[in-house]
Amino acid sequence: MKIKKDEEEDISLFRQAMQDVNPLVCDVVPLTKSQPYPYPKQRRADELQVRYDMLSDHYDPAELETGEELLFARPGVQHTLLHKLRRGQLSIKVELDLHGMIVPVARIAVARFLGYCCANGVRCARIVHGKGYGSWQKQPVLKAKVNKWLQQREEVLAFCSARPVDGGTGAIYVLIKQKRLHKT
Repeated sequence: MKIKKDEEEDISLFRQAMQDVNPLVCDVVPLTKSQPYPYPKQRRADELQVRYDMLSDHYDPAELETGEELLFARPGVQHTLLHKLRRGQLSIKVELDLHGMIVPVARIAVARFLGYCCANGVRCARIVHGKGYGSWQKQPVLKAKVNKWLQQREEVLAFCSARPVDGGTGAIYVLIKQKRLHKT
């Protein structure tokens, strides 16, 4: 292997520069502590805040929505009243169960039920329409129908899906307008 003249000159210059340098006696490099993994402080703080909020008094499971809930309120219905309805805090006086009914029969049953509620001063009722597991396509047929029917009825002020203990998305709470008594 031939070394070019420029390379020979570079090598001699390097040796001249290094002639007063003493080689290291120790060939062991001291170990340094490894750096700790990065810790996401803010993400951890956010997760703790979410847990705190869910366990605090401000957390309301009735306000969680899964996309299957029904909710309707006429203009003028107070937000606090609607909030109480959603939380199941209004006393349920009567209930109508539509399980096993076909649509025309269920429509007549709902109309008669609302008439009964108005005639007897019922303020809050529950209608169980089911979740549709027994239907042909496993879809809630009566749920959609009841949703439309109730919105068309003047005596219905508001309605919403029930709490899980009262049927969840397979039932609704209905807030019914009370008759005004006229003094003569």
